[in-house]
Formats: sequence, C-alpha cells, structure tokens
Amino acid sequence: MPKYKQTEEIVKLMSNKLNVRNIGTLAHVDHGKTTLSDSLLAGAGLISQKIAAQALALDYVEIEQLRQMTVKAANVSLLHERNGQNYVINLVDTPGHVDFTGHVTRSLRVMDGGICVVDSVEGVMTQTETVLRQGMDERVRPLLYINKIDRLIKELRLTPQEVQERLLKIIRDFNSLIETYADPEFKEKWKVNPNKGQVAFGSALHKWGFTLPIIASKGMKFSDIVDAYNKGDIERLQKEFPLHVAILDMVVDHVPNPVEAQKYRIPKIWKGEINSPIGQAMLNCDENGPLVICVNKVIVDPHAGPVVTGRVFSGTVHEGDILYGLMAKTEGRVQQVSLYMGPYREITPSISAGNIVALLGMENIRAGETLVRTQDKDKMYPFEKMKYISDPVVTMAIEPKYSRDLPKLIDALHKMAIEDPTLSIKINQETGEYLIAGMGSLHLEIALWDLNQRTGGIEITTTPPIVVYRESLTKALGPFEGKSPNKHNRLYVTVEPLNEKTMELIQQGVIHEDMDPRERAKILREQAGWDTDVARGIWAIDSYVNVLVDATKGLQYMREIKDTVIQAFRLNVAEGPLAREPIRGLLVKIVDANVHEDPAHRGPAQIMPAMRDAMFQGFLSANPILLEPIMKLDMKVPQDFLGSVTRIIAGKRGKIISLEQIDQTMHLVAEIPVAETFDLSDQLRSATAGKAFWGTEFARWSPVPSSMIAETIRKIRERKGLPPEPPKPEDFMSM
Repeated sequence: MPKYKQTEEIVKLMSNKLNVRNIGTLAHVDHGKTTLSDSLLAGAGLISQKIAAQALALDYVEIEQLRQMTVKAANVSLLHERNGQNYVINLVDTPGHVDFTGHVTRSLRVMDGGICVVDSVEGVMTQTETVLRQGMDERVRPLLYINKIDRLIKELRLTPQEVQERLLKIIRDFNSLIETYADPEFKEKWKVNPNKGQVAFGSALHKWGFTLPIIASKGMKFSDIVDAYNKGDIERLQKEFPLHVAILDMVVDHVPNPVEAQKYRIPKIWKGEINSPIGQAMLNCDENGPLVICVNKVIVDPHAGPVVTGRVFSGTVHEGDILYGLMAKTEGRVQQVSLYMGPYREITPSISAGNIVALLGMENIRAGETLVRTQDKDKMYPFEKMKYISDPVVTMAIEPKYSRDLPKLIDALHKMAIEDPTLSIKINQETGEYLIAGMGSLHLEIALWDLNQRTGGIEITTTPPIVVYRESLTKALGPFEGKSPNKHNRLYVTVEPLNEKTMELIQQGVIHEDMDPRERAKILREQAGWDTDVARGIWAIDSYVNVLVDATKGLQYMREIKDTVIQAFRLNVAEGPLAREPIRGLLVKIVDANVHEDPAHRGPAQIMPAMRDAMFQGFLSANPILLEPIMKLDMKVPQDFLGSVTRIIAGKRGKIISLEQIDQTMHLVAEIPVAETFDLSDQLRSATAGKAFWGTEFARWSPVPSSMIAETIRKIRERKGLPPEPPKPEDFMSM
C-alpha cells in the first residue's frame, strides 16, 4: 500500500476546521465527474499528470474501469494551497447513472458542497436535476463546472459568441433548478454567478479549466480559448489554466467550512433537540463535544471485514473507542481509525469533528446509522432516515448451478446487501431461489458482476429480469373479522387507502416508525388531516408505505399481542393476495378485538392467521388494483428524428409530458412503464442514428390499465407457481 507524503500533513490540518472542505462530484451519467476527479488527484500529486483523465483513479472497482462508469462512491483527501494557506479537501466521487442514486444519497450526507458537472453539449439533463434536488434536500451548497468545452469548439464548430450563449443557457437552467428546489433562505444565496468565480469552464479530458476571475487575472478573453483550440495549442491551455486550480480555488472560496455549514445543515438533517448539549456540539462542530458519527457507507474489505465510513459531526474518534449504533442497538470497539486515499486507507490515531472517517471493528453497522459513545445512547436522537428517491423495480431469480456453492452465494449476497441498501435481496420460500431487485437492468448487471467476483466465479443460473409490481386498493371498507384457528380470538379491522399527503410524508422521511408518537401525531394532524387519537395509535409504518393503527380503546390484552399483530401486518403487506407482490399505500385500523385471557390460547399461531384473514378479506373487498412502476424519460433529440421517437414512445404505452424546442433540438419529457423499457435504449439509439441524449429515472407507481390487469396478475401468479386466479374475500372467512 503506497504511503502518500501528504497524509501526515492532512491529518494535522484536519484539526483546523476552518481550512477543511467536504465536497463531492455530482452529475448526469458520462458528463465527466470521474475524469474531473483524476485531474484533481493529479494536481495533488496522487497520480501522474500523464495518466490523468485516462486513469479513472477513483473508479477502482474493476468493472468501473471496464465500463468507464462509476458505480460506487469513493473518497479521497486532498491538499490544496490558496493564498498562502493549505486546505484539506475531502472529495467524494459519486455515480451518475440513475441506477446508483442510492450511493449519491448516502454520499450527500457527508458533503457540505457539491461540484455539479454538466456536459456543455448535452446541457442540464434528468440526472443533473435529480442529484441537485437531492443536494438541496441535504442542504449541500452547489457549484457548477461546465465540462467538454472542447466539443463546442471542435465538434460543433461554434463561434465564440455562440459558445458563450450556450454556456449562459446552461447557467440559467442550473439556477432555475436551484430556484425550484432550494429552501427559501438559499434560493438566491446559492444561485451560481460566473463573475464571482462560482462557475468553472473547461475540458476534464484535456486537463484545463478556468473561472472568469482567473481568466481576467491573466488578461485573456474567452475568444482566446477558442483561438488556442483552433490552433491545436492545448498544452498552452493546460499550462495557463490547470483544471485542478480552477476547481479547488472555487471550492475553497465558495464551499463553507464545516463550522459554518453545520450551523444550517444540522437543523435540516437532524430532528433532535438543537438546544441540547449534543445538538449544540453538532451545531458548532465541537471536536471536544459528545462524539456523533453519521454513517454514509459500509464496504466489506475481504481481509479486514466491514469498513464503516461516515462524517464526524461532533467530538473526536480514537482507536479503541467503544461506539454504540442507535438503530442497530449494538456496540463495538473501534479497532482502527483511518482516512481514505482512493482505494487505500491511511491509519491515523484519531479524526475530529468536521471530517470524514473510516472505521474498522463495527461489525453490525449499516449505512444511515448514527454512532455515539455508549454513555450518550439515551441522550442522542438518531439522524432522520436518509431518503432514497427510487424503489427497486426490476428483479431476477438466481441460484448456484451446484448446491455445494450455496454457502458462498449466501455469504456474498449478505455482504452485497450491507454495501448497497438499494439492492433488495430475499429468498422465495416456495422455490428456494434468491431474488435480487434493483433500480434497473444495469444495476442488476453490476450486481451479478460483483457477485461473480466475490464468489470466485461460481456458476450461477439466472432468470431474465422481470418488473416488480405493487398491490393497492381504492376503497375504504370494514370492519372485517378474523378468527384464530382455535376460535378463541377475534380481530376486527378496517382497510382504506392512505391519503397522498401521508404517503408523501412517509416517503420523505418526515414521519417514521422510530419517532416520538406525539410529534408524529402533531405532524399528521397538521399536514395530513389525521385525527390526533388515531395518529397516536400508530403501531407500525412499513417500508412499502403502509400504516397499522390500534384504534381500540382500553381493550384487555392488546399490549400482550401487539408484537405478534405487527409481525403479521408486515408479513401480509410484503406479499399481497392478488399476486404475492408487496402492498403499497394501505391503512389498516384495528377497531375491536376479543383476546383470550390465557396466553397459551393467544400465541402467534393463533393471532397471526386471524390478522391475515381480516386484512385480506378487507383488501380483496375494497376494489384491489395492481400498480406498475413508471419511468420518466428526459430526452434531447434533433428535430428530424422527433417523429421516430414519438412513435417508439406511443408503441410502449408511453405518454409525452412536455415538448420544447431549443434551437434545432427538441427537449422531450415522457413517461413509460418500466415493463416496456428493456429494449428502449437500443430502439432509441437506432431511431436517432445515435444523435439523441437521454436519461431515465423512476417517476411513480401507476395503476395497470384495467384491460391488462387480469392478464398481468395471471402471468405473475403462474411465474410464481401459484394458481392462475387470485383468491376471493370469502376464502379468508373463518367458519
């Protein structure tokens, strides 16, 4: 493992919080984030200038090198000198493809500033908007780097005036997104102004870049850049305007240090009591305060085990500390403290507030966890659950070709689930197959490659990717009775669709299962119109956006059966009765119950069937529907090919949401069911002669058309080995 000469100096500087910057690169896929990062690493002396832009140094996972695409966030700490002072810049390189937005979401929690990279030809694209929206949610200060200026000059042969008009439009579009998504106090403050050096321009591939203050200080104009390119004098540009200087100067000048950033970020991303000692310590980034680490990533080192990475928001972590995970409710001893230098970890005795740390020894910790010292576990409120903007919508079944390889497969899948919480892994109890669900077909392709590497290349059988559906209902009905098999217990429940506002609050993490019931009830009453007593009776909020409420008053033995009822509720919504797909948007209220006084007669074997029968009777009676995932397609296509594109969209049950002309290009936004998108890229590429740019992202869940629902349910059930017809309400009525 190389020992970087900067490491010792970086560790010393980390204690000077005013000279620390925590940043990340954010962008649409293939706009040049990792190529930019190469230039930054080269400027810091971590890789050779000769291989920068080809090294893809932060793409240290082999498939990233093969595909030239970043799929896992990587960290590195850099040194940069500005106006005679040294600064530590903790850089996180993040993925741009929509299938890996979970990594982006987790990375944002540890950043204070984001360099948004935009291709000068493609402009602001779907994923640019997505990552910027995510950044605004986390109060991450955006800066703009417009990349691939060389393409405007050499490929499109634009005049200096036309180049500047193109760049000004990108800046306007970018600021429009900030206006749309930023909190009110930052809408104007965070808009980027090129005259203030908040926008950089350049070519990451050719390793040059500048801000307007830099080019003005050299007595040059934009037309001089165009002239240099037309003369092929790229080396002069590299020498006059090294890209890493432009970017890192911009970061030092305009990204807030941790002390400043945490004052406005903590109240947004942490819902505890700000005036408590812990709240004040985080607000002030106090290295002597109680230790708080927010975990954004866990990777499994084949030799060292789980490596937990996170932001130290207060206190100082040392080797040997015993830390407690608030969500896992478990503690572990820190065996090693280190900072990341790309794929390597550099060991250090301690790391203080305002910095990013990597820890060994925390075996049961997962991304999103909050770590504190054991004595503070009852004083600390965990960070709100991080929100992932997409649901896994494509799945496949996998199994080893030879049964002897099953232990290897299970172990590898377990480690993959630790590292990527957006990858859903479960076992099909009927077939024994393992099911992997991801954000898209590329996500699954990468997962299979990763699985092959982890298992040493064992032979694995897979099914073709299939779409994941959801079950829901459209009516409110009840009560429905569920009897236990011994007839000694009866549960009475009503079912109804959750209102849209409640679902929105759950999806945004504003309300969740672990929060104080009184605070949750207050939010639901004020923002979603809930009755206070009903809201206080919430027993469970599950990951598929379903809610269970105990609406009974003073009934005996309800407390004793509570855990069993919640367990039954979770199992029922995980596999609905229509097609064994997860239920979404369901509100179940227990309105009455007769529970046997003898514990022997009210055990799980009695209560769980009663809960299932009552729920499924109601669900199947309340006009159940099937929901399918819908993808948003954001596309820029030359006018000549618009007709071909619209025909493809229409042929895939899609609909056009908006259409706008920009010069000779049409900007089209459409929605298409995921079930129709498996060959979409090939068709669009063929129909546009490769001249269109597009991106996709998960949009929403939408009812399957009534003309297709019966056939869709039948196909899903047959695929799962179930009888072709779904059950009827009377099938769950006890005699």
